Amino acid sequence: PFIVNIIHSVKGYHSKTIHFLNVAFDSSGDSLLAGDHQGNIYVFDLNGNRFNLVQRTMQACTALAFNLHRKTEFLVALADYSIKCFDTETKELVSWMKGHDSSVSSISVHGSGRYAITTSTDTAQLWDLDTFQRKRKLNVRQSVGIQKVFFLPLSNTILSCFKDNSVFAWEFDTLHCKYRLPTPVEGSVLLYKVFAVTRDGQIFVAGGKSNHLHLWCLQTKQLKRIIQMPAKVRAVRHLEFLPDSFDGGSNQVLGVLSQDNIMRFINIETCKLLFYIGSHEEGISTAAVSSNGRYIASVMENGSLNLYSVQALVQEGNKPPPPMFKVKDWSKCTSEENKQAMRVTSGRSEWPWKSKGSKIQTRLLKLQVNSSLENKENELPGGLNKKRLQALLKGFGEYPAKYRMFVWRSLLQLPENHLAFSSLIDKGTHSAFVNIQNEYPIKSRKLLRVLQSLSLWITVVFVGLFFFPLSVNFCQHWFEYFPNPPVNVLSMMENVLAHHDKELLQHLIKYKVTSQVYAWPLLETLFSEVLTREEWLKVFDNIFSNHPSYFLMIAVAYIICSRAPLLHCNQTADFEYFFHHRNNLDINVVIKKAYHLMEATPLDTHPQRVLDDFIPLTKGQYPVFNKYPTFVVDYQTQERERIRQDEIEYLRERQLAHELEAKAQERKAEDEAWYRKQELLREAEEQRRKMLLEEEEKLAEQKQRLAAVKRELKVKELQFLDASRRRFLKYQQDQRQMELKRLDDEIARKASMREQETAATVQDVEVRRLELESQRQLFEQHLIKDQEAVTKEVKEEVDAHRRKVDLEDHLVQRLMEIEREEKQKAQIVAEENLTKAEQKRVDTDWRLQALHKLRHDDQNREKHYEEIAKILHDNRVKEAELLKTMREAGGKKWEEVRQKKAQLEEEQKAAAAADEHRKQFLEDRMNDALELAEKLQREDGYFGEGIDNTVLLCHVGMKHSATEYKPSVQY
Repeated sequence: PFIVNIIHSVKGYHSKTIHFLNVAFDSSGDSLLAGDHQGNIYVFDLNGNRFNLVQRTMQACTALAFNLHRKTEFLVALADYSIKCFDTETKELVSWMKGHDSSVSSISVHGSGRYAITTSTDTAQLWDLDTFQRKRKLNVRQSVGIQKVFFLPLSNTILSCFKDNSVFAWEFDTLHCKYRLPTPVEGSVLLYKVFAVTRDGQIFVAGGKSNHLHLWCLQTKQLKRIIQMPAKVRAVRHLEFLPDSFDGGSNQVLGVLSQDNIMRFINIETCKLLFYIGSHEEGISTAAVSSNGRYIASVMENGSLNLYSVQALVQEGNKPPPPMFKVKDWSKCTSEENKQAMRVTSGRSEWPWKSKGSKIQTRLLKLQVNSSLENKENELPGGLNKKRLQALLKGFGEYPAKYRMFVWRSLLQLPENHLAFSSLIDKGTHSAFVNIQNEYPIKSRKLLRVLQSLSLWITVVFVGLFFFPLSVNFCQHWFEYFPNPPVNVLSMMENVLAHHDKELLQHLIKYKVTSQVYAWPLLETLFSEVLTREEWLKVFDNIFSNHPSYFLMIAVAYIICSRAPLLHCNQTADFEYFFHHRNNLDINVVIKKAYHLMEATPLDTHPQRVLDDFIPLTKGQYPVFNKYPTFVVDYQTQERERIRQDEIEYLRERQLAHELEAKAQERKAEDEAWYRKQELLREAEEQRRKMLLEEEEKLAEQKQRLAAVKRELKVKELQFLDASRRRFLKYQQDQRQMELKRLDDEIARKASMREQETAATVQDVEVRRLELESQRQLFEQHLIKDQEAVTKEVKEEVDAHRRKVDLEDHLVQRLMEIEREEKQKAQIVAEENLTKAEQKRVDTDWRLQALHKLRHDDQNREKHYEEIAKILHDNRVKEAELLKTMREAGGKKWEEVRQKKAQLEEEQKAAAAADEHRKQFLEDRMNDALELAEKLQREDGYFGEGIDNTVLLCHVGMKHSATEYKPSVQY
């Protein structure tokens, strides 16, 4: 049931087999990577049925990984504990990673292909495959040890398995522990050694030195099932899940490689054995399964490599047991070739295109020992027979698409001249083929590179329309009239057409349509313009399986089968269009017609008479090709050499121009870079400036908020001071009102006392007057009695004296009233001046306090806000001016106070002078009165005593009045 068995053997005096050690599939599952113990790394293309040696590391590999995000790169762990990354196409070393101190046992690649985990017994390391730098390293105690660390599929979870049966799950991005699987069933002696996970990352299987398998559900973190393998299984060496395209990643089939080197595939749900690979004689060392689930690659104990088809294994497991049969002993064969052929084992039948119903009876290829030598020329490489291929082709019309390339290589007998071909490739693309894609557009870049590498026919312009170098057998005599079309070949085709369809040929000749119009386009394009891909492959299946003349016959057959539309054409452009575009024509009819022409054409007209049989290319080196007009080619060579020299000169000049332009561009780029740098610096400066402005704005806002807060505090302080001042002023006003009220009460009291004293004085004067009146009456009585003669004169004198006394009393009373009024006015003025001065003093003190606080605030602001010194300076100037104005106003007020005080002193002086004048006036009057009294006394002593008493009374009354009003005046 295996597809192929690969053995790498070295022949010599001591033949030996080089053992394969590891194998890995790529992410598509169509390529296989294998490494042997000598360090050779091979890539096997399973679709192309070819292999390639991509690297020689010169030391054994311990692990492989071929599913990186760059599809052509792979990782290989080597015996020197290092990991290297190579490219399969360039075969160059991409990176060399070191860091392990022991052998790397496994390489796990993340689903994205950009990260990898390499595991050894003492450490596990996480690598970035873009930079090939180590990101993290997991170290454990030597007593614990690491079994395996790997990525869970389709997730960002890392699973680490240790030798103490502990299993941890870690978050890939943060490397935080997500969970730990609980301890297995108590009493279990299973020590985990090998592990496997389904593609959906839900089921985790672990095995070891036991026939038990533990199935864990990672979603519930619980042991789901324990599977017991057959008793012959004592230990499990490897586990692999078999993918299925229709299971959604929840794989059901598990491959279990046990200690008997047999890998059994079981269903983990039904626990049934489905099939197995390997045997006790041909044991399996390790195995890998492709991601698409189509192939299983196993490294055998004998060092060979087996490739199995999963579909064939499933069918083999589902079919009933085969009947017993006897196997022929091939060891008795005497032919050395037959003995060597017995070593070739294959899981396919002799004919790979037989129906799927044919079953495989044995894995040995049955060879016909008695094959006749007469069919030797029909034997082809790969065990194929040309006669049988032709019979098969006539029966089915074409070869199976899956094996077409294999059959073509056998029919063309390709020499596989890899060294010669590589030497031609190393010479580079010829100048004539550099721009060939412009003249012959080809979608496939691979075919374009092959076409450019055809150095055998580099002088042939139209050879670009051929796809394979071996078509030289089918293009015989094409180049004898180069660079013109092969007239001789076209004449043979015209003779065949004339023999089989004269009417069509006459029609073509009638409208001057030559073979260069109706035959050459088919040949030079190899029918690629008139056939579809499937039709083209079918045609060339028949061309490669027959004589080279069949190529010309099928072109004639195409023309004959198209006779109906051609007979209706009468314009040259219509004929040209017809042979350069696809037409509605059954290709099977054309093929049959070509076979009919091959059989019905006479020998003298048949192209087979002129064309040689198929001759394969020689091995080792390609044959010399000189079947072309040398003079034409030499002339073209000379012309091409001249053109080449001109082109070299032109290229040199263009190179100089390019260099100058490059220098100019470089200078321009430098200038632009400098300008960009300056622009960036300017932008950075603008950005920093904006940031500074923003910071300044923020600082200004903060200052504004701080100023607002300070203003609020200042306003509150001023409000508080104003409230305090108002309260103090109110207190002062209340005090002043109380003082004024007290003064009013005192003035009223003193006025009342003065009125009482005045009334008492008036009463005393009235009493004195009454007494004087009584004395006068008594005196008058005495006078009347004594001297009636002088009564009239005395009466007059008394009346005069009385009038004088009344006048003096009135004067004194008037003086007293004037003095009282002046005293009241002076007191009022003094009180008003005193009140104003006190108010001015209070206002001045408040202004001085406010000024002191303003100056203190100015000093604080000068200390904290130096950056706005100018504004503060202006404010201080204004405040100084205001302070000066306030001081001037205060000085003026104090000047007014001093003036008021001086005026008050003058008024007081004036009052004192008035008092002095009044005193002097009264003294003068008293002196006059005394002098008059003395004079009267001297004149008349009679009246002396009365006058003395009267004067004494008047003097006492006046003295009493003066003492009451002016205590400081002494009489």
